[in-house]
Amino acid sequence: MNERATETLPARTTIRRLPEKANHDRAMLYGIVDEAYVCHIAFSVDGDTHCIPTAHWRKEDDLYIHGSNGSRMIKALSRGTQASIAITLLDGLVLAKSAFNHSMNYRSAVVYGQFEIVEAAAEKQAALDLLMDKIAAGRKHETRPGNTKEINATRVLRISLAQAAVKVSASMPSDDEEDLGIPVWTGILPLKTARAAPIRCETGASVAVPDYVRDWAD
Repeated sequence: MNERATETLPARTTIRRLPEKANHDRAMLYGIVDEAYVCHIAFSVDGDTHCIPTAHWRKEDDLYIHGSNGSRMIKALSRGTQASIAITLLDGLVLAKSAFNHSMNYRSAVVYGQFEIVEAAAEKQAALDLLMDKIAAGRKHETRPGNTKEINATRVLRISLAQAAVKVSASMPSDDEEDLGIPVWTGILPLKTARAAPIRCETGASVAVPDYVRDWAD
């Protein structure tokens, strides 16, 4: 198997707890990765285990991250350290008749494997442009681009999404039959990330508001 494995490893990606919630639709996986802005990366180095939140983005079947060349995480992952990346979107709290049957609705993905360094300068710049597009489409054309010193101080890594386990829960409460007569409200308390009105910084007060800012809360 080469460094960027394209076949799944059942021992890692098979969902054993509530397997009926497993989702094998690549569109669902891509949607989770694209909607979330932050992933959590677990890895071990020098006998210690770490779990670090970091920004991520996607191109086709690869997940990308970036960071300082001096970052412990970036240095470890650049050496091919095995990693596990978790992304969760919480969609609601599920209120049941019994405390035991309370749960949550969510979409989650866990990716396994090894990162590789994006070496070629043009490919590295293109990847960073994609991050800018995720933050605000079109903004890369307005800001000062990274200079040589900044680009050289930044490392871009990517990992294949081939080894991914996706789990989705989107259900009403599952009550035991003996609890159905309990007079308590049941249902779902929906949750979602809401976009609020942009907050202008004084250093940009004299600049016309671009469409991606004006339309942000919409």
